Amino acid sequence: MSLPQCPKCQSEYTYEDGDLLICPECSYEWKEGEESEGDAQSIIKDANGNVLADGDTVTVIKDLKIKGSSSVVKVGTKVKNIRLLNDAADGHDIDCKIDGIGPMKLKSEYVKKA
Repeated sequence: MSLPQCPKCQSEYTYEDGDLLICPECSYEWKEGEESEGDAQSIIKDANGNVLADGDTVTVIKDLKIKGSSSVVKVGTKVKNIRLLNDAADGHDIDCKIDGIGPMKLKSEYVKKA
C-alpha cells in the first residue's frame, strides 16, 4: 500500500502511527481523508458563527485587557478593515488597528460581525 504525500510540504516519506499519518520532514500529523490544514484554517468564524473575511467590520463583545498596559478595549468597540491570520498559533487570528489604541491582534471568539 502506498502512503499519500504530506499535504503541508509534499514529502514522500510519510509513515503511519496508529490511525495518524506523520511527515518526518515537517512533523505534520493528519488522518487519511481529512481535509488539509490550509482548508481547515481558511474559515474563521466570529462568536455567533458568522464567517469572517478580510476587510470586514467587527464589534468587540467583551472588555479586553491589553497586555502590558492599563488600557482596555471596551464592549461595543467597532474595528474596521480587519485582516485574517490563517497561521495564528496563539489563537489571535485577527490583525487590526483600533482607533485610539493602535495595531493589535484579536481572537475571533471575542468579536461579532457588524
